[in-house]
This record gives sequence, C-alpha cells and structure tokens, in this order.
Amino acid sequence: QVQLVESGGGLVQAGGSLRLSCAASGRTFSRYTMAWFRQAPGKEREFVARTSWSGDNTYYADSVKGRFTISGDNAKNTVYLQMNSLKPEDTAVYYCATGIANFYAYWGQGTQVTVSS
Repeated sequence: QVQLVESGGGLVQAGGSLRLSCAASGRTFSRYTMAWFRQAPGKEREFVARTSWSGDNTYYADSVKGRFTISGDNAKNTVYLQMNSLKPEDTAVYYCATGIANFYAYWGQGTQVTVSS
C-alpha cells in the first residue's frame, strides 16, 4: 500500500504562486510515476502534470505548461507542484496520484486551491 498526503493549498490572488507538496509513504518504487490532477466544481477531474522519480518523462497539460513545474525529492519521498501566474480558472481541488505508467492506483485526499480575481 502507498499513502499520499497533499499539503500547500490555500487562497491566493490571481498572478500569485503556491507550492503543493505530496508526501508518499508505504510501498513506493522508483519506477512509479507521480502525477497531479485537479477537479473544479461541476467539472470532471483533469490531468495537470506527471513525472518519474528520476525526473524524466515529465509532461504537462497545455493549460498549465510554462506556469507549473512538477519535481520530486527522492530523499523525502515528496513530489511538488510549483504553481506560478495562477489564474481563477486554476481553482480546484488538487490531487496527487501514483502508480505504474499512467495507471494511478493510489490517490491522496486532495488539497483546495482557490484563486481570486
């Protein structure tokens, strides 16, 4: 089993920044993919970004490319999502997920990000 705990969400004005953290514990493997998803009210959950623990195979949704950066700290078993130039449309609950390739078997509980205009 893998446990994921997100933190770092909050309220920020448009144009501001936040950094989300996702701490992984339990049975984690270096070959796992780490990813962030988000779900806005009334919308389906959508992919945001993913990476491997080695830092390669990093990929972003077009809507966040150039503004968000995903990174990992192997020593801390923690993945980060640095979010800059935030927009009101980035408001959502952000979820951390992990698994093999694009099959995400484990999910965190989510952290709320609210961007005011």
